[in-house]
Amino acid sequence: MRLTRKRLCSILIAVYCLFSLYAAYHVFFGRRRRTPDTPLRGLRKGVVPVRERRGREQSTLRSEEWNPWEEDEKNEQQHRLKTSLQIVNKSTKEKKHFHVQIWGKAAIGLYLWEHIFEGLLEPTDVTAQWREGNSIVGRTHYSFITGPAVVPGYFSVDVNNVVLVLNGREKAKVFYATQWLLYAQNLVQTQKLQHLAVVLLGNEHCNNEWINQFLKRNGGSVERLFIIYDSPWINDMDVFQWPLGVATYRNFPVVEVNWSMLHNERPYLCNFVGTVYENSSRQALMKILKQDGNDKLCWVSAREQWQPQETNESLKNYQDALLQSDLTLCPAGVNTECYRIYEACSYGSVPVVEDVMTAGSCGNSSAYPNAPLQLLKSMNAPFIFIKNWKELPAILEKEKTINLEEKIQRRKGLLHWYQQFKTELKMRFTNILESSFLMNNKN
Repeated sequence: MRLTRKRLCSILIAVYCLFSLYAAYHVFFGRRRRTPDTPLRGLRKGVVPVRERRGREQSTLRSEEWNPWEEDEKNEQQHRLKTSLQIVNKSTKEKKHFHVQIWGKAAIGLYLWEHIFEGLLEPTDVTAQWREGNSIVGRTHYSFITGPAVVPGYFSVDVNNVVLVLNGREKAKVFYATQWLLYAQNLVQTQKLQHLAVVLLGNEHCNNEWINQFLKRNGGSVERLFIIYDSPWINDMDVFQWPLGVATYRNFPVVEVNWSMLHNERPYLCNFVGTVYENSSRQALMKILKQDGNDKLCWVSAREQWQPQETNESLKNYQDALLQSDLTLCPAGVNTECYRIYEACSYGSVPVVEDVMTAGSCGNSSAYPNAPLQLLKSMNAPFIFIKNWKELPAILEKEKTINLEEKIQRRKGLLHWYQQFKTELKMRFTNILESSFLMNNKN
């Protein structure tokens, strides 16, 4: 009986051990067995069966350690990505061109386009009815149109920003300029234009009150005014000074600098080719040149009557005078500023400028206290400024002592300054338009 109980206990213990081993086998080794792949009818191509997908998810969860900051890190990564995209989009937008069209309705527009912007025009024929060109400065894309066929209402306006180049020197020109301003103002009021600026050849006495009504500060549409001569209106806020430039109306060309222009000996100390008005300082200049035989050392070609147009021969003679003279005499006319100053710079001939105020309303402004020729002085023009032509003989005597190498360096300096002057004006002009027009767009 006792033996039977022992056997029964042994059997129970053996069964318990076997059951424990079986259970342990299923717990530790049962999950490693792969479920046979059973293709499912109707399962879409590329879709993972649910059981297999769950198995992968469970396997991934088991193999990766849980991170309590995982959600915060994901949010931070998304924020960084969003910020990077915003920066890329912003830089892309900033690279987009800002379009401005220039309507050249005065000869000074050609100085702006061909000399300052170094732009080309097609066709090249200066007598063509319609001429146009394109240029890019920074992110501003300029287009330029000019010619007799550019008439208010007879060409398509497909731009938002316009610079109008006008002549307001005389009454007849003012009437013509006023018609253009009325046309442009109507385009702004009917929202066919957004922004308008004007480059104006002002009156030589600085009597420009007629354009006041068109300035935006007075209820008009002209946001920025670039004006020639020393107007007291100049404030570098909405009215800016602009240079007179060369006489493009007489077909004065864009001059290419060459080796001989820089290095050749020039046979004349100075030159003066122009009109001698009665009771003007030019008469005094002629008398002084004749003293001590200085007129024989200079290229002098004086006339009593002003000639608005040049012949091919007279233009060539004038260019030769500039090219073959070390100095160019620039007496004041109706205004101190004259084309001759800039034409002399084109050939590396140093302007000798009569630095006196002329009659009229021109003078110092809030932006510049050094009239006349405020713009040139502010940009450190390397000219010889004199108050009286009685100073000229001493200047010519000094000129005789300067050797060729010194003159070559002076020519290089003048030509370099003139190029920098035009480049600076181009960038200044562009910056003013961008800051004005784009800022107003944001507002």
